[in-house]
Amino acid sequence: MTELHDRLERFETLTAECELIAKLATDSTKREFYLRLSEQYRQLAVDMRKAIATKAAA
Repeated sequence: MTELHDRLERFETLTAECELIAKLATDSTKREFYLRLSEQYRQLAVDMRKAIATKAAA
């Protein structure tokens, strides 16, 4: 289960990094790109939390 938690932590870190880059971006195209990327990482984190909960319940 440690591997799942490691992946969850990585997705959360990537989400935060992308949000920061988007906030600092002066180019609107890059800002939108990093905002979309952060949303994808956020969804991966949500999915990983569900997988961890499912595995813990089993």
